[in-house]
Amino acid sequence: MTLPVRNDDKSPDTRSLDRARRKDLTHAYKLSFPPMGIFSVKNNVTGRQWIGQSANLTSALNRHRLELRLGTHRNPALMADWRAFGEAEFSFEIVEQLKERPEPDFDYACELDRCMAMWRMKIPAGSTTSYL
Repeated sequence: MTLPVRNDDKSPDTRSLDRARRKDLTHAYKLSFPPMGIFSVKNNVTGRQWIGQSANLTSALNRHRLELRLGTHRNPALMADWRAFGEAEFSFEIVEQLKERPEPDFDYACELDRCMAMWRMKIPAGSTTSYL
């Protein structure tokens, strides 16, 4: 009985190069500035919006989308509209994104709070355009 021969077109040198490249990319990702700012989950039928802030916008938007799809979102009114109108009638948007600052001690959390306060003035809680 003969064993099948593995037909790899990558030599050991190429595989180690791929590993090194992957390690470099992982390191660069960990050092990169995360997308932070203000996001919106908007009902395109009624115009109502859920406005939120996050130090990682990609994760926040994915989390809200997943919670809505699973039926576990923390906002009952938004959840009810999601069920009534369906996913196709909602948009997930980044409405304001913070830029990386050269100052090493810049307080991004304070800047996020300031931006969120401005958006709360534009779309006040309890208004017909807000889910808050």
